[in-house]
Amino acid sequence: MLIAQTASRRSLVVFLLIALSTALVAAAPFQAFPETIALPDGFQPEGIAVGTGHTFYVGSIPTGEILTGDLRTGEVTTLVPAEAGRSSIGLKYDESTGLLFVAGGMTGKAYVYDAESGDLVAEIQLAAPNSTFINDVVVTREAAYFTSSFEQVIYRVPLADIGPSATFEVIELGGEYQFMAGEFNANGIAATPNGKWLIIVNSAEGALYRVDPTTGFATRIALSGGSVQFGDGILLQGKTLYVVQNRLNQIAVVELNSDLTVGSIVDTVTSEFFDVPTTIAQFGNSLYAVNARFGSPPPVNTPDDVVRVPRN
Repeated sequence: MLIAQTASRRSLVVFLLIALSTALVAAAPFQAFPETIALPDGFQPEGIAVGTGHTFYVGSIPTGEILTGDLRTGEVTTLVPAEAGRSSIGLKYDESTGLLFVAGGMTGKAYVYDAESGDLVAEIQLAAPNSTFINDVVVTREAAYFTSSFEQVIYRVPLADIGPSATFEVIELGGEYQFMAGEFNANGIAATPNGKWLIIVNSAEGALYRVDPTTGFATRIALSGGSVQFGDGILLQGKTLYVVQNRLNQIAVVELNSDLTVGSIVDTVTSEFFDVPTTIAQFGNSLYAVNARFGSPPPVNTPDDVVRVPRN
């Protein structure tokens, strides 16, 4: 009888412990993704892209280094080490190939890396060094398109030609496109899912253009509700276009019509953590903006980060 009672008490204790553990797990608060993700001090970031799962990538302007991290935990590691003569500006991850496409800024180059190993797959000299600024990139089913801020062109790199001997096309921007010599022109770039149209923001005039990727013919998007002054990185989700306005520390939310020729600024997204954000990427219902902190004192001492904001 004593043995039976002891066993019964032990069973009760085990049951209570299991019940308590279950209750504690159920009561534990959901671990939200961090609102800011710290990058190494003095990293000087500019571009950001989201890969598979919670993975994201951020590039360094002066060194070309690329970090990869987890949006859920905020942990970051080096994917592509810094290398003299390289630069990383805008970047995009292509799910179909597992490649990371990077605009090379004043190097005049486009870089293509294996997004898992960090291996360099292609290094393409689009323009002479220091002659222009290869600023941003978007990837469609057939090609990667790069903007050039000091030229009236975009560059097209066919995906089928990616490799050591990659080829490219130079496509002149025409139609209604307004090029302002000596100014920072074409910046962020996006594409419709079928690749039929590109959208480009011209930073110098605060304007948006719909571009035919086969001819370069540009149609100025009639914009109401203001301009996209200081427009930088852009993101197209359906008929909603998000435009980072770096010096204004905000993201303009633009609703477009069905043929992408008319748009209206319907909202702006801000954050107390913004400090000259440049580019954005999307994950779930959040936007992730990288703070470039242009104009901040000694870069080596400047804390850099990525900021998460709700996607309106």
